[in-house]
Amino acid sequence: MPDSVMQSAGAAAASGPYRVYIPRDSSALALGADRLAAAVAAEAARRGVALDIVRNGSRGAFFLEPLVEVETPFGRVGYREIAADDVASLFEADFLSGGDHPTCIGKTDDFPWFAGQTRLTFARCGIVDPLSLEDYAAQGGWKGLKRALALGDIGTLEEVSLSGLRGRGGAGFPTGVKWKTVAMAKADRKYVICNADEGDSGTFADRMIMEGDPFSLIEGMAICGLAVGATKGFVYSRSEYPHANATFARAIEIAREAGHLGPNIDGSGRAFELELRVGAGAYVCGEETALMESLEGKRGIVRAKPPLPAIAGLFGKPTVVNNLLSLATIPFILAEGAQAYADFGAGRSRGTMPIQIAGNVRYGGLWETAFGVTLGEIVETIGGGTATGRPVKAVQCGGPLGAYFPVSLFDTPYDYEAFTAAGGLIGHGGIVVFDDTADMAEMAHFAFEFGALESCGKCTPCRIGAVRGREVMEKVLAGRGGRADLTLLEDLCETMKFGSLCALGGFIPYPVTSAMTHFPQDFRRAGLPAAAE
Repeated sequence: MPDSVMQSAGAAAASGPYRVYIPRDSSALALGADRLAAAVAAEAARRGVALDIVRNGSRGAFFLEPLVEVETPFGRVGYREIAADDVASLFEADFLSGGDHPTCIGKTDDFPWFAGQTRLTFARCGIVDPLSLEDYAAQGGWKGLKRALALGDIGTLEEVSLSGLRGRGGAGFPTGVKWKTVAMAKADRKYVICNADEGDSGTFADRMIMEGDPFSLIEGMAICGLAVGATKGFVYSRSEYPHANATFARAIEIAREAGHLGPNIDGSGRAFELELRVGAGAYVCGEETALMESLEGKRGIVRAKPPLPAIAGLFGKPTVVNNLLSLATIPFILAEGAQAYADFGAGRSRGTMPIQIAGNVRYGGLWETAFGVTLGEIVETIGGGTATGRPVKAVQCGGPLGAYFPVSLFDTPYDYEAFTAAGGLIGHGGIVVFDDTADMAEMAHFAFEFGALESCGKCTPCRIGAVRGREVMEKVLAGRGGRADLTLLEDLCETMKFGSLCALGGFIPYPVTSAMTHFPQDFRRAGLPAAAE
């Protein structure tokens, strides 16, 4: 288990009236948060100051990390981008009482990045000690499970349906419909699977929950299990997330010891058990049927559908497969009611979306807001434009197989239907920004190259199409392509989109065709024959 996970609340040399928050989120760890925590503890001991150090999750503003916060009578006060070398000056400035310092951002909740959000799924992330049941309960934890037990299975299913929650993994399928299908299926055993195999570039929401608010996922999965009649759940994570996996594994143990998991959940007489499984990081295992093959101990290869997992899923039994964000949102819906969630959003896209802003952007991080904000607002206002200061050229939405949006589409509302109409995908909520130096033909080549590497190989359109597409793009990039090659790419994308067995092959065309449509000038290389013009 990583050292950062072993450190819990009260890890300082002495316990006292001061409470200091230093994130153990991977983003903060990469910037020296463990060294920082040790330096704060050492300086406090040297000065004879008693304090508690809480290793919380990240609030999502990665440009502020490591963000140190201190609890004061007037709220938590934050200090941005703190290194171990800054610790002595923080103490000199009396930061434990919220004293002024060049790095001080004032009350954290009033900082624009945080104040402008609508946090439902991430309401506790960065606020609580991730492994403290007391912190979790004080922030509304377990209220959803308690209400689900009171409502019963049918009442819980109805709440989830009325909320309008849709899958946050990419497909946007109504969660309530999926749960009801499994609930109605007849079987001696049923399962719940959390798809935490977060493989999209520019995404980190799943990891943040597992590291910063793991009990919300546990509570959501327990509610799901009770509602559909499943007694066992699996969280399928990836080996690239060692800190998240260690934290979540410990959270399962703590929840089980407290009676929130096991044979008698919260004294209800109902059983639900949970297990963490860690995959090797194959991108295709983010597809639900390949994920189930991996869970069964087989190679991660896509299954043909039907039958749907809701009818014959893991080990041939009815199975709910939901993305982590979907399941982590369930506690809010049950605690506050379906309407409280459905009141947010636009059209058929109800609730909020944790948008992950990455790439060449000034203010990168996670911003949760209701559906309906425009893409331009996300990139220019929330993200602050490019980190280089150059003009934005393209924004890829929905992971490495998402479409590229030009600035001319920045008025597109961020919701499922609007993005579909614009030829794009919301996917897992990832947004990667590129400035005007990006070569979109190179990016189209990358999409094929990525697909060729990650294909499970089961279906011909994906297995062969990605390789042929990569070869054609290499010809174009070398300046040896003609109009016939670009036409060939269009035909190839059409075949892959409608002929592939799963979304990996079916989505490769999105970045390719969007790049060709919106940035045709990048496909005119030196030496390109006139026929290509």
